[in-house]
Amino acid sequence: MIKLDELIKILKDDENFHEIIVDGCYHYDYKKNISFNKLSYDSRIVDENTLFFAKGLNFRKEFLEGAINKGLKFYISEIDYEVEIPAIIVSNIKHAMSLVAQKFYDYPQNSLKILAFTGTKGKTTAAYFAKNILELSSKQKTAMLSTMNTTLDGVNYFKSALTTPESLDLFQMMAQARDNGMTHLVMEVSSQAYKTARVYGLTFDVGVFLNISPDHIGPIEHPTFEDYFYCKRQLLHNSKFVVANSDMDQFSVIKEELKNKPTAFYGDNSENKITESNPFNFSTNGTFNETFSIELLGKFNQENALAAALACKELGASTDDILNGIAQTTVPGRMEVFKQANGARVYVDYAHNGVSLANLLNVVKGAHKGNIYLILGAPGNKGESRREDFGHLLNDEKEIHVILSADDPNFENPVDIAKQIAQFIERPIETIIDREEAIKEAMSRTLSDSDAVIIAGKGADAYQIVDGAHAEYAGDHIIAQKYL
Repeated sequence: MIKLDELIKILKDDENFHEIIVDGCYHYDYKKNISFNKLSYDSRIVDENTLFFAKGLNFRKEFLEGAINKGLKFYISEIDYEVEIPAIIVSNIKHAMSLVAQKFYDYPQNSLKILAFTGTKGKTTAAYFAKNILELSSKQKTAMLSTMNTTLDGVNYFKSALTTPESLDLFQMMAQARDNGMTHLVMEVSSQAYKTARVYGLTFDVGVFLNISPDHIGPIEHPTFEDYFYCKRQLLHNSKFVVANSDMDQFSVIKEELKNKPTAFYGDNSENKITESNPFNFSTNGTFNETFSIELLGKFNQENALAAALACKELGASTDDILNGIAQTTVPGRMEVFKQANGARVYVDYAHNGVSLANLLNVVKGAHKGNIYLILGAPGNKGESRREDFGHLLNDEKEIHVILSADDPNFENPVDIAKQIAQFIERPIETIIDREEAIKEAMSRTLSDSDAVIIAGKGADAYQIVDGAHAEYAGDHIIAQKYL
């Protein structure tokens, strides 16, 4: 519950309060004895005790009128919609949502040790490493908010709609984790989380910056790489302790911004290096003079594990817990490997941008000298820059047999998306839009253990996004197993 006077104080302290408008009149100190026991930004989910946040570029007055018909008595907005109920007018509705939600749920972050990961790639994998380490360290009291799976009690898992939930949902989830007895929370923080103020006013105990490369650049996400990088860097300023990858091209910018903050750096240009790398183990020096066992292939996954290890050590995890947590980590849809009857391997991985796909191809090429078939697509209405990145990468990977297919086309035609990728590839490629047919065809062409199939992009997602909704799709890993 939150009282109106508490709400106004929060907004004033944040310099975000304009006035309350009642019957067309302006009030600056509206002192009616009013309280709210529900928060909502969905006009379909309101009642007379709800504080409703009217937000979004597509929000319309009729949504608010529909909520009033359901009993709504108060709303908060950047705009006076001139309806018959009082309006709390603010400068920034998203900032108000986050701060009010924190108060409403009694600041759940104060009861949790929170570890946050950002980066263009690797967030989910690193979060799984950290979750398994902290599960050992916290004795099964670690919650996780992840693109792949979310758990608020360490037992039951569900898929979140967003990498980082909207602020009202985020703090409600954190409160549920606290009430479930969780002591730690591992979460992914996307660039959009800062772009749209989903984590406004939240300070993390440890923040990890894994890497940066151009991605999520387009009309509905980030207009430029500079904007994308700026949003990513906000995690640095909102974490008490930061772990960062010293091998990033832009590391000098990050290091300068971190000069007055406790840090741990990793990578070849730091004190924490991977000194020896094998498929299923790696050795380090610096903080850990250890050899780690690891189930996930690729040096990039070893780097994700090292980042998680440094972060969890700061949170009090022992070296034994770190070693054991990394050793037992697998991630659905991340470097899952299946073996066909003829010995050929099928790799299912979430690689969904140029950098992550290049890393994946390097791992597979190192293990297979025969024919390698790649099934790939790009999502619709987001990350348009990936299409050209894929094209340029595959133009240089002339030995890879490319089959372009559907991957969450949303409101775009998947044929058009495939054509956009193909225009950058200067050799013949195939297009099989039906993703299951593409997987079946690629797997039918392998002959021996020297061959491989790579199914990139969707990972363990058991759906296709078509016309804004989840369409039926078994999932890459399920289909791969079907045709083994």
